[in-house]
Amino acid sequence: MGKFRNAERPRHASFKKASPYFSDTARADGVFQGKPRPFCLPLERSEENLFSEIRSSATAYFSSEEIKWHQGRQRRPSNHMCDSQVCCLNFLFPFADKPGALVELLRPVFPGIHQMVAMEAPGQYVSYEWIGLKNYLGERLPRHAKRTRGALFTSADAAVMFERDDGLRQIALIEWKYTEAYYSSFIRFARKSGTDRLGIYAHLLNRDDCPVDKYLLPSLDALFYDPFDQLMRQQLLAHEMERAQELGAHVVSVLHIAPAHNVDLPRVTSPLLKDLGDTMIAVWKRLVRRPDRFSSTSTEELFGRFPIKRFPQLAIWWEYVTARYSWLGGM
Repeated sequence: MGKFRNAERPRHASFKKASPYFSDTARADGVFQGKPRPFCLPLERSEENLFSEIRSSATAYFSSEEIKWHQGRQRRPSNHMCDSQVCCLNFLFPFADKPGALVELLRPVFPGIHQMVAMEAPGQYVSYEWIGLKNYLGERLPRHAKRTRGALFTSADAAVMFERDDGLRQIALIEWKYTEAYYSSFIRFARKSGTDRLGIYAHLLNRDDCPVDKYLLPSLDALFYDPFDQLMRQQLLAHEMERAQELGAHVVSVLHIAPAHNVDLPRVTSPLLKDLGDTMIAVWKRLVRRPDRFSSTSTEELFGRFPIKRFPQLAIWWEYVTARYSWLGGM
């Protein structure tokens, strides 16, 4: 268990009891993995894990697109207050119908951004659990099943599309982290089924245009340690979407966003990659063949630079996220 998550759990429990953002019913302990926990909401109140102004629109969007909630039940978000998907929604979904504000949020990462373009419904400028329009990675479907967003397939936590000053269209696949911590567990072979994950992605990793510089790797096994396995799949998805010019995009990149306060996340978990850099991000930047196809920023830096005073319609949201995720202002 990571230090950051250990600190977040009691802080969320106190926030739930004392803040005005929850109903009296929601303040009770919630059951998670069979046990009552103070940092979880009662299952029937799990929607209150989301910022009040996005609850209806976010749950309606997930329902209409048949997106799976991570550890959610009965088509509701997770009741765990440290849930990463919930965190991603609380930060980004308020920008989904505010393209001007979203441009300003992303400009420090993408200086050439000109204007947002909707990827799905008109007026929806942030998409969630994006898996691509086609099964580019050749990931296997369970029998009689269709591809699902948010489960069983490589999904970007969020995705945005924009036009650049040079006239090109770009998609950014967002890998969102919150309290995650990873350890040196080799995951090439699935624990239950024994499936060899390398067999699924080898045809892409062995191609001449592979976006990962495999010649820096002692072996492809080096990639099968989380979060490197996740980054590898996200980078492959971005590359294949770009080759297909999905939705008219000329460039598809990966953007990694994580709290700087999560000091466990940067660990280099793959023993075979420790010589390539001191942190997970440093290693991955070295492995991505085209530097502009991967970028990383901290949650604190990205949102801390946002000019909130220019967007008064987001003032209530800002009060909420800075109260709930109080580390946001701690840089």
